[in-house]
Amino acid sequence: MDLEIDALGLLCPLPVLRLRKRMMPLASGAQVRLIADDPAAVIDVPHFCNENNHLLVDMTDTQGTMTFVIQKA
Repeated sequence: MDLEIDALGLLCPLPVLRLRKRMMPLASGAQVRLIADDPAAVIDVPHFCNENNHLLVDMTDTQGTMTFVIQKA
């Protein structure tokens, strides 16, 4: 994992905005783990990946805490 982003406690759209900002300097192929508890993240993160051609490698939900693994395009 190249980067881990803790977005716990942040509400839409902040988890995705933080993800976008932190991914910008990374090289193509880098993997990022995003941890969020905003219910909207389950919609927002896949949409962000789709819009930017990033690969959503994994998405898990453990008692309301979601973990996303994204590979940069």
